[in-house]
Amino acid sequence: MKQVIVMRADLKMGRGKIAAQACHASLGAYVRANDSKIKKWEQEGGKKVVVKVDDLRELFEVYEMVKGSDIPHYLVQDAGHTEIPKSTITCIGIGPDEDEIIDKVTQDLKLLK
Repeated sequence: MKQVIVMRADLKMGRGKIAAQACHASLGAYVRANDSKIKKWEQEGGKKVVVKVDDLRELFEVYEMVKGSDIPHYLVQDAGHTEIPKSTITCIGIGPDEDEIIDKVTQDLKLLK
């Protein structure tokens, strides 16, 4: 079980902003998961992985793959209070769900460093 956060790399956000956006994505997807997935994920340690895409187009490619599935997900749109303009789409939270299910969507993405 894991959760994956897919972050846009083209926005040039600071580390704190990236962390905040990842938290929004994580919690947004978490509250959309069913209780059995949440319980299993928490029992296994609540694994989270943060990966990147180059731009909004690639983020929407991932979003299109996940939105038609049963995988819990959440698309983050920034409020515009700090570093980036209001309504900027920054990332997607995917899961928690089984590794194999999430990997079908995210396996080719590189880790955010």
